[in-house]
Amino acid sequence: MARLWRDIRPLLLLALAALILAPGAGSAQQIGLPNTAILTIETDRLFAGSAYGQRIANEIEADSAVLAAENRRIEAELTAEEQDLTERRPEMEPEAFRALADAFDEKVQSIRKTQDAKARTLNQRADKARVEFLRAARPVLETLMRESGAGVILERGSVFLSSNATDITDLAISRIDAAIGDGSEAATGADQ
Repeated sequence: MARLWRDIRPLLLLALAALILAPGAGSAQQIGLPNTAILTIETDRLFAGSAYGQRIANEIEADSAVLAAENRRIEAELTAEEQDLTERRPEMEPEAFRALADAFDEKVQSIRKTQDAKARTLNQRADKARVEFLRAARPVLETLMRESGAGVILERGSVFLSSNATDITDLAISRIDAAIGDGSEAATGADQ
């Protein structure tokens, strides 16, 4: 009987450990989380796939279209002004033409700087929105990490090799969408 107990005891301890650990592991896997110490995420896809990221992309795209139309209009006006200046050149004194040409060049450079600044502002707005999104998403990601028992979430692109089972991007997107939606309420609150 003592020998049987010695043989069975390790198996019983293993079974007991499995029972103790099973509720946490089972609950993580029941909600689509891997039971692993390391999770991976694709932050570009996380942002682009979220309602928040899609709202920002739509806003930036609309503002970019307005800027592009403004640039086309300005280009047409400058082309017409340059053509007029070119046509008037034969009738003008060289000094007078040079003064008008220099003024035109300064105007073009000023407009270019203004339009470039507008484009940079759009890019900065997109970058700022991404930072704000990741800040708002952090509590959701921390909850996912805690629920899975993971100690770290790594950027998937920085990982040399891993199984797809560690990638929580899709689950994170659905949780973030549920928690913060498209972020317009937070944006409206920040504007006020």
